[in-house]
Amino acid sequence: MDWMYLFYFLLGALLFGGAAVCRPKEWNEEYTSLKQTGILKGVCALGVALHHMAQKTCAPWNEAKYIVHGLDLFVPIGYLFVAVFLFCSGLGLYKSWKNKPDYLRVFPRRRILPMVLAFYLSEIIYTLVRLAVGEKMDTAAILWYLSGFQMANYNAWYQIVIPFFYLAFYLSFRFCRREGAAIGWVTLFTLAYTLLGACLDHHGAGWMRGEWWYNSIILFPLGMVFGKYEARVTAFLKKGYGFWLALSFAAVFVLYHISVLAADKWWGYYGENWGDPLKVPHRLGCCVSQWLVCVAFVAFWFLLLMKVRLGNKLLAMLGSVTLSFYLIHGIFVDLFGFSFAGVAPSAVYIRNVPLYILAVLSCSALATALFHFLWKGLVKLTGCGKSAA
Repeated sequence: MDWMYLFYFLLGALLFGGAAVCRPKEWNEEYTSLKQTGILKGVCALGVALHHMAQKTCAPWNEAKYIVHGLDLFVPIGYLFVAVFLFCSGLGLYKSWKNKPDYLRVFPRRRILPMVLAFYLSEIIYTLVRLAVGEKMDTAAILWYLSGFQMANYNAWYQIVIPFFYLAFYLSFRFCRREGAAIGWVTLFTLAYTLLGACLDHHGAGWMRGEWWYNSIILFPLGMVFGKYEARVTAFLKKGYGFWLALSFAAVFVLYHISVLAADKWWGYYGENWGDPLKVPHRLGCCVSQWLVCVAFVAFWFLLLMKVRLGNKLLAMLGSVTLSFYLIHGIFVDLFGFSFAGVAPSAVYIRNVPLYILAVLSCSALATALFHFLWKGLVKLTGCGKSAA
């Protein structure tokens, strides 16, 4: 028996377990609520973890002897799950600003600093694990990891980027009198960040090391735009709902295949060795093609939520600790893979993919609880206020 069939069946059961479908002419009026988006974030956190496991087990750049198929679907689509996170972040920030009069007054302390603490806590843990598995480091290398400029947790790019975008949000909404102008400044910051990313060549040491740092980032300001016009957009989508749902579903596949052609055939993100003066425009073209996929993917999920009320308690629980899960699960992706980050042998190599998934998720659940406890304690100790998870 191929146990991967059972895995995908259980994945579907997990996603829709506890869900309720609205009757005709009825709607899930809370489809953008904290509860619903929290469960959706849980779905996407699981998707990101499966993406990282897929990269470890069946990505085409691995040596042939280490490739074991089963999670191939998840290899190229990690950025789509991140797009949902970014959209929810932008939407959540706008709603909180709109509904909480003193939101900006305590924003840096309560929202930005806890994220920075979480990142550095993960860097300390990953550095210790790297030492434990046998990575050779001198004092300078250890300090470089602990500084965060060379990432011990190489999957933590999101946690580096998002505080800067939160800061852009804070400054824009703090000093702009009109919310439209504030959103415009956040959008300009997003475009400037994307241009910077496109100008930098791929590298393996520090920040902005590749296109995944920016190929879904546009969804952050778009979440704010949606928040501003949510009532109008929702009313519009209810008219011809079936058409918009089907269109978004089809658009994901059509635009995805176009983006693959853009990245693999037409332009490409790689070009640093070609001496090609068009490498930045080519990268931007690839990026825009993937932005369009992200928009369609996010639109489909939120259209689905307009009629399907998610209710899985496990996903809701995961959604409440997504930051901790995101920062810690990569340890077990590597510990049970064929190597640890390519620098040392893994602790236990599990070649069987279903067993590998079970081991990674089980250990990640326990480690997430511990990490979240330590992080909340650190936040309380430093007086940053409530955590940002």
